[in-house]
Amino acid sequence: MKKVILLLAIACLFTQAQAQKVMAKDVPVAVTEAFNKAYPSLKDVDWSKDGNNYEAEYDVHKADVSVTYDASGKLLENEVEITVAAFPAPVMVYVNKNYKGNKVKEASKITDANGTVTYEAEVKGMDLIFDSNGKFLRAVKA
Repeated sequence: MKKVILLLAIACLFTQAQAQKVMAKDVPVAVTEAFNKAYPSLKDVDWSKDGNNYEAEYDVHKADVSVTYDASGKLLENEVEITVAAFPAPVMVYVNKNYKGNKVKEASKITDANGTVTYEAEVKGMDLIFDSNGKFLRAVKA
């Protein structure tokens, strides 16, 4: 019984740490106004909240796209799903050398509010972050 309670507690903590879906009506007006100004034609948008930030998720030509704003409506980043082939070549050299035999589960191009581009490769439960030239920066648990 103690093990069941412990597992439930861990599951609850894990769920709390992840982004939580929110209804569009619960997103601050400043955020929805900023999003609607930038993307006036998008209607099918899923919102989530991660900490104090809000993320709008939608599809463009079957690719997942997300835009993240702070609570005041300031754009933080834009993330676009890409193919592994779209990575700069050094990304796959790094992955093949350091994660031999593992495949990239998800590939993304992230552009922050300043225009800085990074790439993210999800491999073996880790998000591997690379700069715009494909130089490895850090690994973050996915």
